Amino acid sequence: MSAADNEWRRTHTCGELRTADIGQKVTLNGWVDARRNLGSIYFVDLRDRYGITQVVLDEDIAGDLQISPEDVLSVTGELIARSNVNPDRATGEVELKVERVEVLSGAKLPPFEILDDLDTSIELRLRYRFLDLRRRPMQERLMERSRFIGAMRQAFLERDFLDIETPILTRATPEGARDYLVPARVHPGKFYALPQSPQIFKQILMVSGMDRYFQVARCFRDEDLRADRQPEFTQLDMEMSFVDEDDVFAVWEGVLADTYKSALGVEIATPFPRLDWKSAMERFGSDKPDTRFAMELCDVASWAKTCSFQVFTGALERGGRVMGLVLPGGAELSRKQITALEPIAKEYGAKGLAWWKANKDGGAGPLARFTADDAAGELMECMGASDGDLCLFMADDEAVVWRVLGELRLHLGRERNLADPERRDFLWVTHFPMFERNEEDGRWDSPHHPFTAPDDWELSGDPATMLSRAYDLVLNGWELGSGSVRIHRSDVQQKVFDLLGISPEEQEAKFGFLLTALAHGAPPHAGFALGLDRIVALNCGLDSIRDVVAFPKTTSAADLMCGAPSEIDAKQLEEVHVARIAAPDTSDPAPAS
Repeated sequence: MSAADNEWRRTHTCGELRTADIGQKVTLNGWVDARRNLGSIYFVDLRDRYGITQVVLDEDIAGDLQISPEDVLSVTGELIARSNVNPDRATGEVELKVERVEVLSGAKLPPFEILDDLDTSIELRLRYRFLDLRRRPMQERLMERSRFIGAMRQAFLERDFLDIETPILTRATPEGARDYLVPARVHPGKFYALPQSPQIFKQILMVSGMDRYFQVARCFRDEDLRADRQPEFTQLDMEMSFVDEDDVFAVWEGVLADTYKSALGVEIATPFPRLDWKSAMERFGSDKPDTRFAMELCDVASWAKTCSFQVFTGALERGGRVMGLVLPGGAELSRKQITALEPIAKEYGAKGLAWWKANKDGGAGPLARFTADDAAGELMECMGASDGDLCLFMADDEAVVWRVLGELRLHLGRERNLADPERRDFLWVTHFPMFERNEEDGRWDSPHHPFTAPDDWELSGDPATMLSRAYDLVLNGWELGSGSVRIHRSDVQQKVFDLLGISPEEQEAKFGFLLTALAHGAPPHAGFALGLDRIVALNCGLDSIRDVVAFPKTTSAADLMCGAPSEIDAKQLEEVHVARIAAPDTSDPAPAS
């Protein structure tokens, strides 16, 4: 290949040629998607991220050329009409009659075919992610992610927000998860931390008078991973001054409406409904409820007090709850099918699961002997049940009852396809608890973060009952992001630190710069951060964020493609003043080769 003549430079992409271009001399670059050698003629499907174009090589052009899958080619020729039109392809009415062909790069035999519907292990896909990303579904998801984030950026810029970057290397602060630490070579024995969020910096920007800030921010959390967690993730972070939660809600509803319309051509209804945390838990057993279907929880304490079932009466005497869930038409389920729900309930903390097939004549099931005659009608009225419904019951501490029934509700909703997959039900959940008890040491913790404003600025009540001005945005049962009105008074911030058991010395050491900033005139401010990985995954109809992240890690936080994390040699550790006290972990596989 000559660097001087540039013959290989493309004039068009593999997805843009149409019948209007017939007769043009065209150069295409791309990967070999498929090839068919018919002896006197050679057909090649050439692919790039824009699409596929069929190219035709006569015998005198192909010669003894060997073309393999995933070779990178440059072809030049005249665009002609196809005799056998492919209606499933945008370029299916044309083909390129090749006059010149050049193999720009040969390819090894790939470990899997580059197919849209690929059936292979996720580990193999992640190890060869550069091949996985050549597949059309993966490319379309990343393109949708790019369009969506670009539209959201533009929506914020149009609302006079400033796009401001905050530091990646910062100091460790307790924000919930463990920090990823970076040794500071020029400061022996000291460490930077990678930010769990830009929280403190964006508050300081408000103190600085920036008024309206946003950024697409990378965040890092060294926490025990679950199936759909990544150690690094992307969120769109924003903050506003001289506002309350209503202003934040209005901005985000407008931004999302503009973003969906611009990026996806979808209209979403605003304003979004709001539900306080306690109501969400009472009605759905979850602080991120899927409101696309009903089947709400109901309190049956008034009936339970009058029945002789000791599990129910005992729970009430201990200060617990007795609540139920009605599955319409569920009486059709067999005893075996209903019993199969018990392991699900126990997984979330239940000791057992009581059930009853509703009928005014007494019904059927373990609770039937407690619901004879008038009691059956009373229970049906209490639960809003009809003949033929299945009633499920939980009796335990309030948190356990909510959690178990909430998870059963979701399980039954999925199993019976109760949620319309085409609906987008956004919901603001507000007024979360300000504090919660740490089960390990009995101290108070902050469920969101310690910079969240209380409903009562004087903090004069019982911490167990105090509410915060925190809020979450939920979509179809998934938490998209969190935010709050912030504490803008240094005296209130110190009181919150005191209630959390953070000593004055620790306050000064870890948050002194924030307290100093607040003491120099901080405006009332509030903000929100939305998880971009999550919302794009939901837009693509995916339950996992992995396939909308270009280079994700496994559930053990390993990068199988490049082999991270990796060992560091002794000399490099010495340079950053770090001593290794544990033998290196050798369990993670090596990178692709």
